[in-house]
Amino acid sequence: MISSLRGLVQHIDTDFVIIEVGGVGFKVLVPSSVFEQIDGVGKMVFLHTLLIVREDALTLYGFASEEQRALFETLLGVQGVGPKLALAVLSYVSPDNLRRAVGQEQPELLDRVPGVGKKTAEKIVFHLKDKFGPGLPLGATAPISDADTEILAALTALGYSVVEAQAALQSIPKDAPKDVEERVRLALQYFAKP
Repeated sequence: MISSLRGLVQHIDTDFVIIEVGGVGFKVLVPSSVFEQIDGVGKMVFLHTLLIVREDALTLYGFASEEQRALFETLLGVQGVGPKLALAVLSYVSPDNLRRAVGQEQPELLDRVPGVGKKTAEKIVFHLKDKFGPGLPLGATAPISDADTEILAALTALGYSVVEAQAALQSIPKDAPKDVEERVRLALQYFAKP
């Protein structure tokens, strides 16, 4: 119905924006990654959108890319995953990392998302495995080793989001020692940068 919006940002909140289009303000729920693309109130923004119609509500969801919107729709097909949970997954896990978690059957990368438990993470991986198919690229990043999974667990236990932990993990130099404690220390240096 409403597949995209281009307009002025009127208001920014923690999980939604209000975009004025032709004198009408649309409340659009968005994943956290969308906020990085918004320059601020009064600036133009373009979002790919999906309107979900329920008996008691019309809710508009906005995304930075068509790929992100398609992943959102695919997540909604998983039993037990509603719009709020699908939005949380996209807020904490990038599309490439979601594909990697599914392709490598690593539900533990998803169960750290608030609201996603172990069983739901396993359902997501199982359901999306058929959707992505074995022949699709899983992103340009290398597979996650057991040590890197431990580093992600340590960083998320310290309160960093999965996205932040993955960014810190990717900042570790290629020639860094394989010792987990040393790699955690190097990952933490990512957060110390100004």
